[in-house]
Amino acid sequence: MAKQFPHLEAKHKDFIQRQHIFFTASATGDSRVNVSPREIGALRIEDDNTAIYLDRTGSGNETAAHMLADGRLTIMFCAVDGPPQILRLYGTGVALNWSMPEFSALIDQHFGGETPLGTRQIIKLNIDLVQTSCGYGVPLFDYQGERASMENWHDNKGPNGIREYWEKENIESMDGLPTEIFPE
Repeated sequence: MAKQFPHLEAKHKDFIQRQHIFFTASATGDSRVNVSPREIGALRIEDDNTAIYLDRTGSGNETAAHMLADGRLTIMFCAVDGPPQILRLYGTGVALNWSMPEFSALIDQHFGGETPLGTRQIIKLNIDLVQTSCGYGVPLFDYQGERASMENWHDNKGPNGIREYWEKENIESMDGLPTEIFPE
């Protein structure tokens, strides 16, 4: 039932635009596998073989560490309402921190020049395989809206508090891998 494609097609982009959430999965050969839910508003499709998303402050910084060490990244979307389907984007990713020129260019091009408070990096996925599958096992949910918790946390911490949090919690992965959240 699964179908594979070398790049995103219009029907895939349409499906992605209708979703409310996506998940990222990454690992190195020797690390734990990390799976994270992400807000769909942070994602942009650059072209048929490139996706980017804002990587905002979290309890860990596993994806960035995995991108530096290995680069393998999968992004998954699954329909929780409407017709069932799962769509996965496989490829190699990079973590672009806020000191890199490409970070600023992508913020300008895709996010109106505004870097949301708490944005640590932009994760850029170079897609080498798109796969769709039935999604019959995904339960139905009623979308109620985005949580305000993350925005409130960022606002309460402020830029200096967020930086202190990054210094304490986001410099290394849980497996001790560097994240390079701060440029040298």
